[in-house]
Amino acid sequence: MARLAPDAPRPTAAAVLDDAVRALVPDPGANRLVARIEAGEAPRSVFATFALEQHQVIAADRLSFQHLARRADGDPPVADFFDLLAQGETLALKRLAGLADACGLTERQIAEYQPRPGCQAYPSYAARLALGGEPANVAIALTANFAAWGGYCAVVEAAMRGQYAFPEEARGFFGLFAEPSPAVASKAREAVQHGLDTRQAEPATAHRYGRLLQAYELMFWNSVAD
Repeated sequence: MARLAPDAPRPTAAAVLDDAVRALVPDPGANRLVARIEAGEAPRSVFATFALEQHQVIAADRLSFQHLARRADGDPPVADFFDLLAQGETLALKRLAGLADACGLTERQIAEYQPRPGCQAYPSYAARLALGGEPANVAIALTANFAAWGGYCAVVEAAMRGQYAFPEEARGFFGLFAEPSPAVASKAREAVQHGLDTRQAEPATAHRYGRLLQAYELMFWNSVAD
């Protein structure tokens, strides 16, 4: 996608975000683990592995979002978006405790766990974007990724209830993301609109970020399955 001429009409944030979600949607069959969980065919042990890996992911992503917020300090709508995401990671960690407890994980097991490289590629790339990516573009890429992530969480939460009989506390982490957050969606539109208005956002670059985020997202799930 070429850059728009200075006098060309700018697209709206809603249009840019909708386009990113459509363009970056993953192949329905690419996530092997979610399909197995939905069918009740995955062993219960995958939920323990998921919880252990997510402890690492959440800690890393929170730092990345906090750094992006600091980098966007001169652009308040963008900084506010990443501040909200960092707060969300704190809540996610609290919800994850219910899953860890249901899986019988101890604090020592969590602390001494050796993460799988394929599961940690996503937060590693997110950290790279936090260091050098244009924050408005990262906001676009993350919004597309959150749409896929939320869909996966909705399927897993339903299967945990119907196929695996996990208690509500154990499903809380997935339930947190199963429905789109109006607050996050609103802050994303404000951030991206600011990026468009100030000509900091470049959808083509954001899509490049997003394709890699989606690929690493799939790598996370499939590495848990392996």
